[in-house]
Amino acid sequence: MSAFWSSLLWFLLGGVIGAAISFYFTKKEFEKQIKEHPPITEKQVRAMFMQMGRKPSEAQIRAVMKSMGQG
Repeated sequence: MSAFWSSLLWFLLGGVIGAAISFYFTKKEFEKQIKEHPPITEKQVRAMFMQMGRKPSEAQIRAVMKSMGQG
C-alpha cells in the first residue's frame, strides 16, 4: 500500500512541476508575440478618431496608447 501512495505523490509532483514549466514558457512566448505584433498601433488609433469625425492631437493618441499599456 505504501508503494501506491509513493507513486501517486511522485505522479502529482511531476504534474505540478510540468504545469509550472509549461506556464512559464507559454507566458514568455505570449509576451514575445505581443511585443512583436502589438494589438493596435498609433496609426490605427488615428484612423479610429478620424472615422469618428475628430482630428486627434498627439497628446490624445499618447493617452489612448498609455491607457492600453503600450506607450
